[in-house]
Amino acid sequence: EPTVRTELMEQIPPIAIFLQESRPKFPTAFFEYLMPIVVRYLTDVNNQVRKAGQEALLILLEQDLVSQADIENKVCPILLDLSAPDSDDEYKVEAVNIICKMASVLSRSTVERMLLPRFCELCSDGKLFQVRKICAANFGDICNAVGQEATERLLIPKFFELCSDSVWGMRKACAECFMAVSYTTSPEVRRSKLSPLFISLISDTCRWVRQAAFQSLGPFISTFANPSSAGLYIREDGTLSIRPSTQDVNSSSCQPSNNITLMSSSTNAM
Repeated sequence: EPTVRTELMEQIPPIAIFLQESRPKFPTAFFEYLMPIVVRYLTDVNNQVRKAGQEALLILLEQDLVSQADIENKVCPILLDLSAPDSDDEYKVEAVNIICKMASVLSRSTVERMLLPRFCELCSDGKLFQVRKICAANFGDICNAVGQEATERLLIPKFFELCSDSVWGMRKACAECFMAVSYTTSPEVRRSKLSPLFISLISDTCRWVRQAAFQSLGPFISTFANPSSAGLYIREDGTLSIRPSTQDVNSSSCQPSNNITLMSSSTNAM
């Protein structure tokens, strides 16, 4: 019964945590018995079981309960098979989604070596716009996972493709993650390539794309600032934040004249 398999999947993470804490007594139980079940249920015929398996896998990865060998030899091959060009549409969409979510919890070398080539292929998937939409929505996370060199060499050309996609939802998703992509690139790429690209989004024929681009305008501009002097930085969750300077933290009060000067300077800058 699918409900039994679904319930079983929900119990796998707490069992795995228990086994990890009791590893002297159960040294290989998780790898021999539980991990194969999780991998098998990623291809289960029932949608609910597959979803439970995907959620269990992400929890196990976040808790660092899956060995690097199992990730590379068991999990990644399954996801690559499910996301292959000739794979079933429903399986492919699910596989792309799980690949994007896994990128933030795997090592950079694993993502770049095993998942990045397939992600680049999926960005150009001409059959399913849902696949391209997932890639566009998670593009910033993938850039952050692989770093500047791989982003500029492999991902920026794909980002250009998605930003000019015929489906407006794709372009809107690109506008929404523009800051995260920009933050991963060098100042030169930001200036020479991403700035003209952003102008095309802010001038898009679809008002929803334009609206998303305008909402990302301030965060995109902030990526041009020097973090050491501007105090702007990106948190782990991808949001923009301001780090107060040492002077601001140490000073308990400001002179009225200083406040006036700062306000007028800010007004002129704006």
